[in-house]
Amino acid sequence: MRLLFAGGGTGGHLYPGLAIARAVQALRPEVRPFFIGARRGIEPEVLPASGFPFALLDLHPLYRRAPWNNWRTAVGMVSAWRAIGRIVREERPALVVGTGGYAAVATLAYAAAHGLPLVEQTGDVLPSLTARTFSRWAREIYLSFPESAKHFVARSPDALVDTGAPIEPPPTPRPDRAATLSKWGFPSDALVVLVYGGSQGAQAINHAVRDWVKGGLPPRVHLIWGTGRRAFDEFAGLEGTRVRVRAFLSPIADAYACTDVAVTRAGTMTLAELMAWHIPAVLVPLPTAAADHQAINAAALDRAGAAIHVAQASLTPGKLSATLVGLLGDADRLASLRRAAAARARPNAAADIARRVIALLPR
Repeated sequence: MRLLFAGGGTGGHLYPGLAIARAVQALRPEVRPFFIGARRGIEPEVLPASGFPFALLDLHPLYRRAPWNNWRTAVGMVSAWRAIGRIVREERPALVVGTGGYAAVATLAYAAAHGLPLVEQTGDVLPSLTARTFSRWAREIYLSFPESAKHFVARSPDALVDTGAPIEPPPTPRPDRAATLSKWGFPSDALVVLVYGGSQGAQAINHAVRDWVKGGLPPRVHLIWGTGRRAFDEFAGLEGTRVRVRAFLSPIADAYACTDVAVTRAGTMTLAELMAWHIPAVLVPLPTAAADHQAINAAALDRAGAAIHVAQASLTPGKLSATLVGLLGDADRLASLRRAAAARARPNAAADIARRVIALLPR
């Protein structure tokens, strides 16, 4: 039985599909996921190592800032339509799972046009144009944020399911904090700040942290700093007794397990992981994100009391220092943020979505 996954372009649209596919196979090994993605996205880097069969098509986003390039989008859609038709004729899928992004458009459109059953997993508080467009055909829509429900035209209210975003859940039992601190070479009474901006890093955050470190960290404060691979050489020299500088944090669980406060961007998967680990966060959204969706995500969690939203334009070393020192010195505020983060946590989202997907498959 084939399950067709459509989504990608970025990790935020591809990794949820992989998490759901693995969770489905754990419950129903005979189900065979098949991925359709874009040649120009992250898929060529990730899918070959996933173990799942896949097809990469000539898919393009809408070029809003360079509309003269949209001929590529149209031509790619035509060629993708034909390729998807061949894939479906080879074996008709029992269900199509859309995880968003421009890489999902052609497959979801084909499914809607040919009566293939489909579901969607959606990311941000403000869902993508792709997710909103195809929501009326979806049997179920799995929400990463409950606030996004109002943006959909669904078959029925019951089709909108607050599952959270599918991530790798924290291990049970969780790692021992003292042992994790020791692994990083930090003392048992350390207050740990985790900073990272994803695999590519975040230049504005890195520069503010650099100046904060150079000005001297407050007593007991220790730093785990994921700079991103491209920026690592620029900041590696700031490694010290209380500072650990890494190009990429893997496994990131080793950092989450001892973090008191995190400073991060506000992408859906990052936020889902922070909530699952009950980590208070200072969120600095990427200001160039499409439709400013990261700022909308951060504002939603700020209103929920689960994080603090700081706009990149106001992120100075002084602002960063004052915010972190204020938090680390206020045990009640930290506890409140942890409770609110825990209330938003959906660590078992992948398994929950997998069970719902399986319930829609033919017996």
